[in-house]
Amino acid sequence: MRILIFIAWLLFYVSFLLAMRKMWTGKYVRSPLARSLFMNMETETDTPGYEAQQWYHCSPDLLGESARSVFVQSRLDEETLAFLQKSEEKSSWLFTQLYHSLFSTIFSPIVSRTSINGFLGRGSMFVFSKDQFRRLLRIEPEWRGHRMLDLGAGDGGVTEVMGCHFDEVFTTEVSTPMKWHLQRKSYSILGVDEWHRSGFQFDLISCLNLLDRCDEPLQLLRDIKKSLVPGTGRLVLAAVVPFQPYVETGGSWVRPKEHIKLEGKSWEDQVTQLNADVFLKMGFELEAVTRLPYLCEGDMYRDYYMLDDAVFVLKPQEE
Repeated sequence: MRILIFIAWLLFYVSFLLAMRKMWTGKYVRSPLARSLFMNMETETDTPGYEAQQWYHCSPDLLGESARSVFVQSRLDEETLAFLQKSEEKSSWLFTQLYHSLFSTIFSPIVSRTSINGFLGRGSMFVFSKDQFRRLLRIEPEWRGHRMLDLGAGDGGVTEVMGCHFDEVFTTEVSTPMKWHLQRKSYSILGVDEWHRSGFQFDLISCLNLLDRCDEPLQLLRDIKKSLVPGTGRLVLAAVVPFQPYVETGGSWVRPKEHIKLEGKSWEDQVTQLNADVFLKMGFELEAVTRLPYLCEGDMYRDYYMLDDAVFVLKPQEE
């Protein structure tokens, strides 16, 4: 009897998900505002063209002088397009997506979304391509460094883009399933509260989309500055714009202890303010900045998800 009840529940659940997926078509979106939003979403999930190029749009004349002089214009390239096409293909795997949805529904009350993605091998992120990374750092494909650290490396997908230039690659990560992915890729893992006391100094530290999810972002910047090789060490930092800092604590979202509040409304305003009011005051000099989409693999409802990123290359100022 229990087996029959479970099978009936499972069939109901699958039918419900399929019905929800069907609702996400223009035919079933009745609100004019919702329909407008849906059309924007649908455009984004088609083969990227003009709309995708807008992800990279910036008005340099609206940036502060120090940011304007080092702004790097990025564009949709082959590696980014390949990620989008792969995400679209995965999203069409109906039974895989149904399994992922069922697994998430069962375990989300007790397991973080990051760990669930790690278990399922889904939700990979994309910040920049190899070419975009090299253009920001102004390095050639054959350039080599000694040691790098990727803070909050996730499954290591973005780490690979940077790590091919370094002899030693170190990472930090909170999620245990994500650590398994990093270990399989032979990356060394440092403790999230110990990496800055490891005795290592790094040629490059990446802090990608962590600043707005960190309880003490200013202390994080201090620790990074002390851990970079003097003179030549660089910080590659990505921040979602608009900048909205919150920290997940016990299943709820709260303001961080050190709250960075930006008044600017536009992408250009917030980039200028981050540089002037945060990075410069923390002893960093801006060497390059660009606008990129922060992409994530999708699910049965969306081919992919996208947020606006500002990616900075920062050099510690000499004391």
